[in-house]
Amino acid sequence: MSHSSQNPPGPLFIDVEGLTMTTEERELIAHPLTGGVVLFARNFADSAQLSELTRQLKSARNGPLLIAVDQEGGRVQRFKEEFTLIPPMRRFGQVYDTHPQKAVSDLTATSTLLAWELRQHGVDFSFAPVADLDRGLCPAIGDRALHHDVNAVVALAGAVIRGFTAAGCASVLKHFPGHGGVNVDTHVDFARDKRSKEDIFGADMQSFVQLHQAATSIMLAHVVYENVDDAPATLSAVWQKNILRDQLGFTGPIVTDDLSMGAITGRMSQADAAASALRAGSDFALICNDRQAAIAAYDHAEISTGDQAAVNRRLMLCARDVETPDESLMARAAAAVVAYG
Repeated sequence: MSHSSQNPPGPLFIDVEGLTMTTEERELIAHPLTGGVVLFARNFADSAQLSELTRQLKSARNGPLLIAVDQEGGRVQRFKEEFTLIPPMRRFGQVYDTHPQKAVSDLTATSTLLAWELRQHGVDFSFAPVADLDRGLCPAIGDRALHHDVNAVVALAGAVIRGFTAAGCASVLKHFPGHGGVNVDTHVDFARDKRSKEDIFGADMQSFVQLHQAATSIMLAHVVYENVDDAPATLSAVWQKNILRDQLGFTGPIVTDDLSMGAITGRMSQADAAASALRAGSDFALICNDRQAAIAAYDHAEISTGDQAAVNRRLMLCARDVETPDESLMARAAAAVVAYG
């Protein structure tokens, strides 16, 4: 059945509470405004349970449902038992300094393996790669960043994108236009980047400038870049429409970071933030770990499924069917994981 005869993905990503789907969650997933579900470590017990959960979730919707996870490697890996333990991305950057071709080849293979394992369990994609520069400032980024040098980040994040693509997975570059220049964790508090527009455009944003045509999607930072706009990028039409769309020419879906993070909830309700983000140009708004806030978003007068162009962009995150990766690539990935671990 084609997507046109089904309920297309809506703009809201939500979470589920446990290892199985509840009646309330089934109703929410069936709602026209739902686009996807973000899974967390609490949703995972073992391989069989995860496959059954994703099957249940997708069966609850008459149309495509996107299932995503933060499965980057290192300290951000939600599924561990029965999955390959992926090294922190910084390890590939360290190897890149002396053996760039090896680091890129190994990361391409490792990313293919990571994405393929997700696909085998009904998960459509991971919110990755991180394209922020490692400036040694941000506690929320740290060794999740690939490198401090833009050229290295472009080469390595490009390898992640190619690996995901080989496994039929979308890629989500994050956190536009660059989260590495602040020393505040936006999970808990406001973050303001006081640098000039020239500094941000000339350095941090360059990884997004050079990779956006290869990436499927871009996730926004909850950071205020005060010399560009007084709203965080997540809620800013300047960043999303004027810069990302008009100046850079990005045509894929724009995704918010979780609107339940402190940088947003200290400013407004998640439902109002979702409406503001969508109005500013986002295609998906994430509201996780606060069920009542998510329900309020479904009832918000300003949140709708949007026009056909937005629907078409959302469909770009759907997984594609691909052939099983060849054994030599999987063997190279397995060896790299051990060597870089």
